[in-house]
Amino acid sequence: MKTILFLISFCWTCGVSAQPAADLVRAVKTKLDRVTNYSATGKMKTNVIFLKAPIARVQVYFKKPNQLRILNEKGISFIPRGSMNMDMSQLFIDPAGFDLLDLGIDKKTGWRIIKLLPRDPNSEVVLSTIYVDAAAGLIRRSSTTTRENGTFELEMSYGAYAEYGLADKVIFSFNSQEYKLPKGITFDYDDGSGKKSTASGKPTKGRVEILYTNYQINKGVPESVFR
Repeated sequence: MKTILFLISFCWTCGVSAQPAADLVRAVKTKLDRVTNYSATGKMKTNVIFLKAPIARVQVYFKKPNQLRILNEKGISFIPRGSMNMDMSQLFIDPAGFDLLDLGIDKKTGWRIIKLLPRDPNSEVVLSTIYVDAAAGLIRRSSTTTRENGTFELEMSYGAYAEYGLADKVIFSFNSQEYKLPKGITFDYDDGSGKKSTASGKPTKGRVEILYTNYQINKGVPESVFR
């Protein structure tokens, strides 16, 4: 009996890993396409070398195709431009605009690694790499390189809203020294860890973490929210 179960499991795993990258991306997009809008509440923790911000409650609003706003009770919401707005659906607005490169399965996690190369030579996004949990049809991690603001990484953890492709927890990280601050604005702060920026020019990681506590999906979001 154990042998039979093992064979069934082995064949199923092989079937998942053998799924063409295009079909896998299409399955992820189908799940994300179920969401036309949402509002969500959560807590945001910001750790950036040039900005000191306390843990704060936030309200997040999204509306297709690409409207997203984060309202912070503390008045500070640091999300660098070009970061795909911390919403994976932005990658799949025009899936035909990418060429896919299948890199196989990550040995540590079992996730499928797929690179998306924009066909538009003038695209702000240079390259995106996604790590897909094929069995769940979810993106667990992504890395996006842009022309203006360096490389951004996202890590997603899922729970109650996985069927919509919406994460319960998102960790957004980037090299803060690659981010271009508005002219005339400078920040510096010590986060208490004893680790400060150095004069060597080595990249310093910035990190924004949002823990979502509730989503209202497809209930409608007024246009005035994004003004």
